[in-house]
Amino acid sequence: MKLFTSVHDVPSIKQFVNDALALKADPYAHQDLGKNKTLGLVFMNPSLRTRLSTQKAALNLGMNVMVMNMDKEGWALETQDGVVMNGSTVEHIREAAAVMGQYCDILGLRSFPKLNNREEDYSEDFFNKFVKYCAVPVVSLESATRHPLQSFADIITIHETWTKKPDGRKPKVVLAWAPHVKALPQAVPNSFAEWMCKAQAEGMIDFTIAQPEGYELSEDFTPKADIQYNLEEALAGADYVYVKNWSSYKEYGKVLTYPDGWMMNNEKLKFTNDAKVMHCLPVRRDLELSSEILDGPNSLVIHEAGNRLWAAQAVIKAILEEL
Repeated sequence: MKLFTSVHDVPSIKQFVNDALALKADPYAHQDLGKNKTLGLVFMNPSLRTRLSTQKAALNLGMNVMVMNMDKEGWALETQDGVVMNGSTVEHIREAAAVMGQYCDILGLRSFPKLNNREEDYSEDFFNKFVKYCAVPVVSLESATRHPLQSFADIITIHETWTKKPDGRKPKVVLAWAPHVKALPQAVPNSFAEWMCKAQAEGMIDFTIAQPEGYELSEDFTPKADIQYNLEEALAGADYVYVKNWSSYKEYGKVLTYPDGWMMNNEKLKFTNDAKVMHCLPVRRDLELSSEILDGPNSLVIHEAGNRLWAAQAVIKAILEEL
């Protein structure tokens, strides 16, 4: 593996999950892989779980780690070619990324969309240019359209907590839209849907998406997902409910009107098969997800966040093995 940006970089989810769980059982077994190697983590936006879990994963593998918070510590970057840089940008991404590649064996990059122009965001122009010019393997720490480390941790969590049934029934996983006070990117739901659709194709789960009208994700990320517009109907028989807000893809970046009743609470759980509830965090309590669920026995959010470490470590290990 030389690039980790989506589930398409993973030949087999089942095997990758098993690799991560093996690392969870024996975190320091491969420290020689990272000896005298350096991971650079570049953040264009804030981070808690992604930064700490990826940093710890690299340390478990014996690597040195450098962190650069570009939004606070770096120069304003220019990404367009052929422009005279007589404005607010100070350094071009060509030089900035190339220099980072001189110092690091692997780079991780986190960048968010602006949510102004769908074509610009979905082209992944910034991320792709960074990959091109840094000339070393890159791990996506979240981009404009995907958050693959989060989704990998999510499928690890589902696999790890699912008890096989005598009849061989697969778990029903529901991605449920939730309210929010502002427009959020589609990166997490895009990525979750993409991983779940591949997991469904591999025979691991059954996958449903529940959202209000107008909040449909790009069909590129939802092949063969069961898409529903009534939350209670979608929750019927669910074993896992993944709660997340996202803004509209069709009316790009907008928060549309929606009917009441889209926040998950214990009353909604009665429609499920006593489902476990997941969220990528951070979560706005009693807006996106009720405190009674977050503080109750059905919540997997802390377990899920813990698995961010093993997801990152499995990815970095796979890249180190190619160096």
